[in-house]
Amino acid sequence: MNHGWEHVRDVRRELLERNTELDALERALSRLRGTAGGPVAAQRGGLLSFAGSAGMGKTALLAEVRARAAAHGCTVLSARGNEQEHGMAFHVVRQLVQPVLAGYDEATCRTVLGSWYDIVAPALGLVADAGGSSPDPTGVRDGLDWLVTRLAVQQAPTVLVMDDAQWADQESLSWLTAFAPRAEDLPMLVVVAYRPDELPRSAAAFRKPAERHASRPYVLTPLTCDAVSSIIRDAVGDEAEEKFCTECWAVTDGNPFEAVELAAGLRERGLKGCRDDLPALRELGSAVKGKGLVERLDRLGGAAVRLAWAVAVLGTSATPEVTAGVAALGSESGVDVVAQLREARILAPDEGPDGILQFAHPLIATAVHRAIPTALRVGMHNVAAEAVVEAGLGPTVAARHLLEVPCEGDDWVVQRLRQAAQEYVRAGAPDAARRFLTRALREPPSPEDRAAVLFELGAATFLAAPEVTVNYLREALAEPDVEPELREAITYRLAQALAHTDQVAEAAAVAAEEARRTSLPATRLRMQAENFVWSAFRADEPDSAARSRRLARLADHLTGDGPAERYILGLRAWDCVVHGEPAATALRYAEDALVGGLSWTEDNRGFEVPVAVAMTFMYCDQPGRAEELFTRGMAECERKGWRGAHLAFGHALLGYIRYRRGALVEAEALVREGLRIAERVGGAVPAQWYAIGILIEILLARGRIEEAQEIADHFGYGEVVPNAVVYPDSRTVYSELLLARGLHRHAEHHLKAVGRRLDARGMRNPAWCPWQLLLARATALTDSPHAIELAEEGVRRARRFGTATAIGEALHCAANVIGGGRALKLLAEAVRELEHSPAGYALAEALVDHGAALRRAGLPQDAAERLYRGLEGAVHCGADALAERARDELSAAGLRPLQLHSTGTDALTSQERVAAERLALGWDTGRIAEELATPETVVTRLLSSVCRKMGTDYAGLPRLLETADPATVPDGPPRR
Repeated sequence: MNHGWEHVRDVRRELLERNTELDALERALSRLRGTAGGPVAAQRGGLLSFAGSAGMGKTALLAEVRARAAAHGCTVLSARGNEQEHGMAFHVVRQLVQPVLAGYDEATCRTVLGSWYDIVAPALGLVADAGGSSPDPTGVRDGLDWLVTRLAVQQAPTVLVMDDAQWADQESLSWLTAFAPRAEDLPMLVVVAYRPDELPRSAAAFRKPAERHASRPYVLTPLTCDAVSSIIRDAVGDEAEEKFCTECWAVTDGNPFEAVELAAGLRERGLKGCRDDLPALRELGSAVKGKGLVERLDRLGGAAVRLAWAVAVLGTSATPEVTAGVAALGSESGVDVVAQLREARILAPDEGPDGILQFAHPLIATAVHRAIPTALRVGMHNVAAEAVVEAGLGPTVAARHLLEVPCEGDDWVVQRLRQAAQEYVRAGAPDAARRFLTRALREPPSPEDRAAVLFELGAATFLAAPEVTVNYLREALAEPDVEPELREAITYRLAQALAHTDQVAEAAAVAAEEARRTSLPATRLRMQAENFVWSAFRADEPDSAARSRRLARLADHLTGDGPAERYILGLRAWDCVVHGEPAATALRYAEDALVGGLSWTEDNRGFEVPVAVAMTFMYCDQPGRAEELFTRGMAECERKGWRGAHLAFGHALLGYIRYRRGALVEAEALVREGLRIAERVGGAVPAQWYAIGILIEILLARGRIEEAQEIADHFGYGEVVPNAVVYPDSRTVYSELLLARGLHRHAEHHLKAVGRRLDARGMRNPAWCPWQLLLARATALTDSPHAIELAEEGVRRARRFGTATAIGEALHCAANVIGGGRALKLLAEAVRELEHSPAGYALAEALVDHGAALRRAGLPQDAAERLYRGLEGAVHCGADALAERARDELSAAGLRPLQLHSTGTDALTSQERVAAERLALGWDTGRIAEELATPETVVTRLLSSVCRKMGTDYAGLPRLLETADPATVPDGPPRR
């Protein structure tokens, strides 16, 4: 149903020579309504695009789209880009959605939008409050996706129409570019029209969905001579001569807009289309083009010209009252002039939404605006800015006009621009805010406001260009007499921007300098905390030990009263971890830091410390607590609309926690999602470094070495060493990849460099960075004594830290390096330690290695127990290569490995394989569901899928599973 959202005229001009486009439209509407494949076909949406130069009939075609969609019973959402308003963020999105929500009060809107209200309402223009949280652009786009998807489903079938997409604002076009492909899975048809030669550079991404193979645009071509003749004869009569009609076609070049305008002019002049009318034809032909349109307007008189100019300047804020005021006309005179302009086909015959005056065609709007003398146009924009503020249309509408006026040091202008920028920051459109603040800075602001404007400009630039932010904020700090509270905020943001541009040392120095400079105790403590943050994450810190001592002394006197104290306590916990102090000490500080709460989204504070505190629990063998903190922190980010880099970090590091627990399949999915979000944000964001390194480690654990190498090559991982500390350490991860490929010499070179760097800083915890254990592996064949020395030192460091995971992994490495009879004892001890740890993959790996060593030592019974347990653990973790190695060891021991022997197993997913092999071990679906942390119904579906792929039924599935010799298999799979 239409619900009155889109007004469509009953009388429409017939579209000539557009049958191909109209047939495509009918097919798309039939698919949308589910009638293309019969009465029970599913509703299918998609994208339909039309491209053509100015005047080719795109607007008329889209009017037909709206009319036919309404006739088919579709809900129509419609918008149009505007040449003068393409800098107004979410201008097109608001046109699409505001008519739907216009009838709702705030309470109803909150109900409709649910948890997305605070994130997307400012972008939709539903709230004027500039306070509250400021979502990032990714969060706003996700919210718009949710809202439009809901509208598409609830009001199905739905047709979204956008005209003149080349003039759409950047924010709306970016959203539509990403959303349009989803229409194929919704009961929604997206129809766009644009001028391809006028698409701005920023719209390059828009061409991909608009011009991909499945939805290439229909390019509108000029009309033939026959079509133009039809238009002319329809206007002047069938007696129009052929030569005259041919001349009309030549004059217009087949341009539909010009042909229609020419026909209307001929009719008004009473011409019949004979040979004698040719001179008048050529005169009228020039009148339908840009200059001729202006001359036609001039002939209507000064009042008409001024009002048309006012409409051109005001754009979608051209209400009759505001327009009359800007045109210096009385309200009654304005009504008469509007009627005159409509009669002359300058203005559209009807008012648009909200009673807005509109031009009859975008070409007329462009011609009129360009015809306004420059000085007069500037003056009209100045008047328009004041008029729209008085009319209550908001600072963003006024600011659009203020961009066009000269700089005069007017404080009123500066304040309106700052208000508009604040609204756009609140709406998740920092680029638009940056444009207004840049203009405010040129005004210029008063001396007492200059530092604040520079700070706001730097903050608005931070997401897109943190290196530019640095320049603005340094300039702000150089201003005299900056208020202490503002100076603290500037310093924090400057340090953050420096760190995000890989200038971590400079970030630490800025905070340290401000701590020395300030006389305020609270600010000094805050800046000390910031200095400790960036010093801790600085890869080339010259005196890490001294900084750690200062941090320890300061932390021992703090109670956690206030965010700054809690940040310092959290940093002390993290410092304990990286330096390998006892885990109990690290946990004590971490718990103290959390007593008053650590927010991930507190204004003017980073989330690095809350994340480090959560990771402290992971390294200290409490991954459940770490996951709890991550889940809570990520939910906080999502509620605030921070769905970009913050969420990318969250997914990647949550995946790291799952990896450390041995849930490799879940870990890979989480990290890939984090990497996807990081790439979506754009640029080499720090979250990308974390995600890539963690993903490589997961792939290596799963035995997919070539894929890990491809990831490293694609991102240049290992070639560049960041100046910031990242975990897992990038050079260490790259060395692990080299070891997996058998490149021990190359790995040794990298690991020695890592050791020199970390040992110099006292970072000696193998649980945090196992460079020493990996170096022992790399040198075991060429320098066995040194390798043993490295491994034994790694065990000592692990015992000092004291977690079962750290000790077990160090013992495991030492056993592999030392070999011989001593290795059996070390492996047995490693298994005992890891059985008390949450590290499922590390335990499975140790079990398999211990079983293999026992087999080689001639102890098949003991080997069987270890190998079967190791196989079970490997399957549960999704470590396919380790599981295969366990099977090989079992075969070598004369034991029958537990595995699927049907040819259909190659098509099984990791979860299906886990479920099937659990069934082989005698587990029921309830226990499988418990181990997989998934509902039992899901397990049943997984097993059913296995049956389909292996060509059997559920009852016959166990017969396709090989079983071990009962004489050599322990009684049932051991529980852990």
